Amino acid sequence: QVQLVESGGGLVQPGGSLRLSCVASGIGFSIYAMAWYRQAPGKQRELVADITNYGSTNYAGSVKGRFTISRDNAKNTVYLQMNSLQPEDTAVYYCSATYKSYNYWGQGTQVTVSS
Repeated sequence: QVQLVESGGGLVQPGGSLRLSCVASGIGFSIYAMAWYRQAPGKQRELVADITNYGSTNYAGSVKGRFTISRDNAKNTVYLQMNSLQPEDTAVYYCSATYKSYNYWGQGTQVTVSS
């Protein structure tokens, strides 16, 4: 059974930082491309960042320079370090794993940026 379990969300003040984690089980993690998406209320889900199985990264323009995606294949975990958070970063953040036609999603973790 495939599971992606996100953690690390919460309430943070503008300018603060959070680190999200996503632990995968039931897949050959090291061959999967991993990604973080987010969905704000009333908006479509959007790609935040992704990382290939060999570590190449890609970021949405709105988070470039503030967020960092990384992976630890030994721990079957992908991370999203989020710095300089702003209210517009408020959303549910989802972890995704993709390999060829296989695609899996986590249940999401809420990030709220507010003073």
